[in-house]
Amino acid sequence: MAASSPHLSQLVNPLVSVDQLASSGSQLDGVPSDLESSCIYAGAQLMQIAGILLRLPQDIIAQAIVIFSRFWIGSDGGSLREFGVKDVSLASIYLMVKLSAYPKAPRSVINVFGYLDSFHSTLGDLKGHVDTNNPESYYVSEGTYVAQRAQLTKMETIILKVLGFQTHVALPYNICINYLQALDVFVDHETASHLAKRAFAHLNSALLSPQLLYLTHQPPALATAAIYLSAKETGVKLPDAEWWEVFDTDREELGFLVVAMISMEDFVKEENVKWENRKAPSTLIEMENELERKATANGHH
Repeated sequence: MAASSPHLSQLVNPLVSVDQLASSGSQLDGVPSDLESSCIYAGAQLMQIAGILLRLPQDIIAQAIVIFSRFWIGSDGGSLREFGVKDVSLASIYLMVKLSAYPKAPRSVINVFGYLDSFHSTLGDLKGHVDTNNPESYYVSEGTYVAQRAQLTKMETIILKVLGFQTHVALPYNICINYLQALDVFVDHETASHLAKRAFAHLNSALLSPQLLYLTHQPPALATAAIYLSAKETGVKLPDAEWWEVFDTDREELGFLVVAMISMEDFVKEENVKWENRKAPSTLIEMENELERKATANGHH
């Protein structure tokens, strides 16, 4: 993905084009688009849980997931046949943590990913089973650590080169709060708190969207859609006027984002069924095995 202007606004992200979405390095290397979506979703989900175990704030986790997602986009992006999801997700988290006020030792990050890698099924149902009190309860061996530390350093450099050293990520969370205040919903604190939590939940799940919403839409539009949908769900009355236009979001974009956010629940269910009792490929060997399995199932050898 090409570097964008160094004077990028703090509220604006470099967006990807439809052409970039349709011509990823993975698809050019023969990875079916549905498998690519599964792998990117699994990697983002892995990062979300790893971030919780590392006690990182949600905004750092979200920035890392956006960087991870950007890495795979466009013909000049990374290919799933050249880079493993686990390596890229680990390096993306570590890269954003290094740039934040919440630094973590490489050993801590590697141990947490090693712990999550010890589970043999998809991560969809793991949130209630991981030990959040002791995220370093699983230690990789010294030999494994040395090898993964070297791989981490190498992968960081590759990510930065693919992204054109553009690590800026604007997020919709603060914008969402500002918009809720502007809409005057904080008069009733309990109602406003419930609405804000629902909106944040939609913004968090949108990070995992197969439509890569954080790469195709700016933070103000994401915040607006999350508020609109959450108000419908909670019964909170918003102004009768087309208030979203004040926040630079037109009806068409709002409608698309709301539908995309609603569809996440079905997508997650389908992924959990698809990968029941096993994991989406997270290493190059697993990817080649999965492609071979699919080819055999389709009658190709």
